[in-house]
Amino acid sequence: MRLVLVLFIFFINQICFAEEVIFLNDKSDAKNNYPFSKATQVGNLLFLSGELGVDPKTGKLVKGGIVAETKQLMKNISNTLQKYNSSLNKVAKCTVFLADIKEWAKFNSVYKTFFTDNYPARSAMAGSGLGLSARVEVECIAVVMN
Repeated sequence: MRLVLVLFIFFINQICFAEEVIFLNDKSDAKNNYPFSKATQVGNLLFLSGELGVDPKTGKLVKGGIVAETKQLMKNISNTLQKYNSSLNKVAKCTVFLADIKEWAKFNSVYKTFFTDNYPARSAMAGSGLGLSARVEVECIAVVMN
């Protein structure tokens, strides 16, 4: 509970004293014509939109179910974080949406391999109707490195 309170105060402080929201997209994001940004930055916080297990080369969901999708989406998240001057070890919070909560253990078996010592705070819930009929979607908040 103390960690959640500290994170909440930190996020509020960063947002309250930030002067602007920076909308982060690139040319490959623009071709999708989706009504959201790949990420936004407020102060030194980076907010990533929900990521699916889409192969960036094909634009299609990878085959193989939740394990394959989780591997791909975590790679996608890592690439986006690096592109915008952050990394997986700077992730403070993730929100996970599972098509079936029964796949929680399979998701965790892959997810935990992407973090070394500490895991971000996290919420997980089941939700039907994920984009592209995906099995899982993850969004993150990370700190931008100076």
